[in-house]
Amino acid sequence: MKRFRIQCILRVIFIGATMLLAMFLFYRTTSYMAAGLVALAAVSQVYSLIVYVERTNRELSRFLRSIRYSDFSQTFTGGGRGHAFEELGQAFSAVIDDFRAERSEKEESYRYLLTVIQHIGIGLISFKQDGTVGLMNTAAKRLLRVSHLKNIKSLSDHNRELAGILLQMRSGEKALLQVVDDEDLLQLSIYATEFKMRGDLYTLVSIQNIQSELEEKEIESWQKLTRVLTHEIMNSITPIASLASTVNGLLAEVPEPAGDGAAATETISDVRNAMRTIERRSQSLLGFVNAYRSLTRIPKPDFRIVPVQELFDNVALLMRPQMAARGIVFADSIEPETLSLTVDPELVEQVLINLLKNAMEAVEGIPGAEVKMVARIDERGRTVIQVIDNGPGIVEEALDKIFIPFFTTKKEGSGIGLSLSRQIMRQHGGTLSVFSEPDTRTVFTLRF
Repeated sequence: MKRFRIQCILRVIFIGATMLLAMFLFYRTTSYMAAGLVALAAVSQVYSLIVYVERTNRELSRFLRSIRYSDFSQTFTGGGRGHAFEELGQAFSAVIDDFRAERSEKEESYRYLLTVIQHIGIGLISFKQDGTVGLMNTAAKRLLRVSHLKNIKSLSDHNRELAGILLQMRSGEKALLQVVDDEDLLQLSIYATEFKMRGDLYTLVSIQNIQSELEEKEIESWQKLTRVLTHEIMNSITPIASLASTVNGLLAEVPEPAGDGAAATETISDVRNAMRTIERRSQSLLGFVNAYRSLTRIPKPDFRIVPVQELFDNVALLMRPQMAARGIVFADSIEPETLSLTVDPELVEQVLINLLKNAMEAVEGIPGAEVKMVARIDERGRTVIQVIDNGPGIVEEALDKIFIPFFTTKKEGSGIGLSLSRQIMRQHGGTLSVFSEPDTRTVFTLRF
């Protein structure tokens, strides 16, 4: 500040001396041009003094503008005006550095948050009241199969009901929506919350496909029920079967009545037949119960990398002759040909054989009967194997029941094949679903 004062005093003195010289030349001499030039020099010095004095104001204005427009590339110095102005410049620079560090920290936090949002497995979408989308993460794009979304209303082209639910939801509301997407059944759980940002009201919704969780809980429930039922039935039937066998043994040792004992002979024969029937039916029921015990005794998968072509070849070796004998056209395709899976090949082959047998029975006797196995990568990047037939299809009422243990649409079916197949797929972290068009086709889809 001292240097600034000295410079101001010296400039004022110099301006005064210049003005005096100009007046002297004007009034005491005839050299008017020289007087004019000296006067212009005095004016120039006054302007220079004003610029010098106002430099601090300009620096302050530049500092405030840099803050307002987030331009943190500015630098400030004292410019040789003294220690106090150097301190002021340093203070300005320190504030700018702090703002620059704060903005950098906010940008890093934003990038971190954005990375977390994009990598989270639950679909997230935020949008304004008019439907304008502000954010949509990768999980939501994969789930809804859209690469970009400007407005929620655009979802009407894919699913009008979903778009309507999203636009109508308010903070704290939940909704469940079942969607059939490319032969895949999705059970969407939707939760909404609201927040304000820069005066605009936003709705943030989370969308999650809980179909696999529902299937897993359903399987667990059926397993528990099956264990209880088989335990109780076995406890009741086993002693009956044992007693029937013992009585049959004792009756075999009973001698035939001597003389005219036709009535007694007939009675003993009836008792023997009845006991044989009881024993036979008891053993049959025990076998029936043991078959259903397999629902709770699936071995743990022994995972290894297997080419899909190898799985198809092993299954085709068994099924192709049976289908050829029934006049059924059997084909398979794999895209890409090098497609591989990390699975237990024996368990997956068992699932495919079961599905192919069902397909073979469905198309038997139909002109132009066809059964196909197809392996591919779906739109969400998952490996898919499909068993497709052109049979009569499955009625809509039965579609939701065919995976329930003991339910069957066949006259001689046991009702455990599809339930076992779904459990095997659950052990592989995948799903088994069905899509059917009556009198057109039925598609069973394994998604890994």
